[in-house]
Amino acid sequence: MSASDEAGGIVPLLEPRDGLPPVIETSVALAEATGRLARGEGPVAVDAERASGYRYGQRAYLVQLRRAGAGTVLIDPIACPDLSGVDAALKDAEAVLHAASQDLPCLAEIGYRPQRLFDTELAGRLLGYPRVALGTLVEEVLSFHLEKGHSAADWSARPLREELLRYAALDVEVLTDLRDALATELAEQGKTEWARQEFEAVLAARPAPARADPWRRTSGIHRVQSRRGLAVVRELWTTRDRIAQVADLSPRRVLPDTAIVDAARSYPANHAQLIKISGFAGRQARRHEKDWLAAVARARASADSELPETTGGAAPNGPPPAHRWAERDPAAAERLAAARAVVTDLATDSRLPVENLLSPDALRRLSWDPPPVTDEPSVARALARYGARPWQIELTAGPVARALSNPKDEAPDADVASLDDPSLDDPSLNDPSLNDPGLKDPVTGELSPGDASAGDN
Repeated sequence: MSASDEAGGIVPLLEPRDGLPPVIETSVALAEATGRLARGEGPVAVDAERASGYRYGQRAYLVQLRRAGAGTVLIDPIACPDLSGVDAALKDAEAVLHAASQDLPCLAEIGYRPQRLFDTELAGRLLGYPRVALGTLVEEVLSFHLEKGHSAADWSARPLREELLRYAALDVEVLTDLRDALATELAEQGKTEWARQEFEAVLAARPAPARADPWRRTSGIHRVQSRRGLAVVRELWTTRDRIAQVADLSPRRVLPDTAIVDAARSYPANHAQLIKISGFAGRQARRHEKDWLAAVARARASADSELPETTGGAAPNGPPPAHRWAERDPAAAERLAAARAVVTDLATDSRLPVENLLSPDALRRLSWDPPPVTDEPSVARALARYGARPWQIELTAGPVARALSNPKDEAPDADVASLDDPSLDDPSLNDPSLNDPGLKDPVTGELSPGDASAGDN
């Protein structure tokens, strides 16, 4: 901790207040801890650590819970893979998580499915905090400093090192205190009901449908200009994914994206050509040289009709990419620019990010195919169909309806050129988890939307 931090009243959190608890690895220890949690009081702070920068998928490798009267509990879900007893013991307790959408799926896999939620990351967004990583919020709101240097550690390694366990325990140490402080601020800003609806939406959210072409998320794919080159990306990506799943390794530990892109630009046909690409020299990659060459050969031999298009096209059952609207439907482009300008102004007035006021996907769909009568009730019904919450509809339906009906009058300064913003075509780019440095592969530094590690949560 620097002198300036100490002078500013920031207190470093170095050790859990009750000492570092032992990791629960047996059914007997789990039953005892479950009883303590059941007898505890108030909300329960919850966190999970994954190892997706190292392993395939989003499995939890450590679960941390803390509740008043129960202390901190660290559970090894590999040794104790069934937390349904914990779930039953905490069925009436509000769960406090940071960036809950990251952890809820892996917690559900082991039997813990909270019925009530307070998401401190989402609360921070609704309150207008410019940075909402857990360490940042804890420091700004509570004046404590959390060390976040282990967010990209390999949590699948056993035994877990003491410094990792200390880091994990501290992540839930003040989470309930942060919840209480943010709840007070939500009430002061009149946003308590907004937060309640958002938390319920997180709990009710269904898993996102699988992407039709997940290989198109390969980092650097924009450098591949030809359809046959894209076929190489597709074949190598699919081969890598199969190998990674069998080996339980992060795909990028098997073969980095840069190697896939370089191969798609050079079409290696033999060993000598393949090893000229540095990414194929790694230990894991060398083991599967025959698979890589076979993948490239399949792409080279594909008929033209089997080659992928150079653009991903429209989202399933949705409008085309927004940057193409100006030429395909200028009126729709004008509507979107106007509606977007109106929503941006509303978000600024409400002190929250525009994507938290109304999802880019809902705005895009509504602007492309507005109701026959674009009045407030019709727009409200359409927004509800696209998943907008009541508080969002109440704030936006009227202004958006007017913008759609009279785009030049309602938002005369709206810029159609701004439709080049990629977030309009890919709403997942507004996912706050993708802004977390912990979601980068710890080896390559590449963003890993499909197999990211837990990050700063």
